[in-house]
Amino acid sequence: MDVQIDAGIRVQGKLKEALTPLDTEAILLSAAFLVIALVYAAVGQAGASGYIAAMALFGFAPMAMKTTALTLNLLVAAIGTVHFLKAGRLSWRNVYPFALLGFPFSILGGAIHLPEDIYYPVVGIVLVLSALQMGRSALRKGTTVYAEPVAPPFLAALATGAVIGFVSGTTGTGGGVFLAPVILAMNWATAHQTAATTALYNLMNSAAALLGAYAFWDQLPTTTLPWWLIAVAVGGSLGAFVGSRYLSDRWLRGILAVLLLVSGVKLLW
Repeated sequence: MDVQIDAGIRVQGKLKEALTPLDTEAILLSAAFLVIALVYAAVGQAGASGYIAAMALFGFAPMAMKTTALTLNLLVAAIGTVHFLKAGRLSWRNVYPFALLGFPFSILGGAIHLPEDIYYPVVGIVLVLSALQMGRSALRKGTTVYAEPVAPPFLAALATGAVIGFVSGTTGTGGGVFLAPVILAMNWATAHQTAATTALYNLMNSAAALLGAYAFWDQLPTTTLPWWLIAVAVGGSLGAFVGSRYLSDRWLRGILAVLLLVSGVKLLW
């Protein structure tokens, strides 16, 4: 009996230690991650680029940012996928052409370590260019009903999934933030279909990239990570609920454009 009591006390102590923020920085990041997850989840994204931008402001090392962002991304993407599935907006037929090669190439990218002077500019430039395209479509005058989407050519979808999978795995951005602008620019899906597709794509690619980055798991901030997971779970649940049911096509494009631009500028800065 005494042994069981001692074991219980040790377990409770470990749980208490795991859920104790180290300092003000951890608290501020918890609040920032909650807001980022809420806004990104509303448009089918999981927030990795936003988490990376926030951690960059606090001087995190690239691999610490990469593994942490992928972990948070994985949770929010899972929540978003469930919400879009319940709302009847998720179709596996829209996802699998991109995922077939996206998953293995994300594993390869996850195992790569980019130096800081390459990591930030590469991600920042891609996000800013994507934001410009999204902003142009969101501000287009007239009706918000766009031309009927066409199914993507299979080979083009395979190549897109592979390239984005590798880039997202290398940078720790999950992939959906790159995939969404491509799908919408090519008119391969509506904004709501794109949001649902990228939610599942984010889930699969985040898991693959995190698996590929196994050698760098020791750089995860294990003491503060439980708090950050709770924060993004709350934010992601609220955002996915709103986005999967209530946001219009134009609002989805506009919000995504702002998110891409802010994240890109921060990384370039």
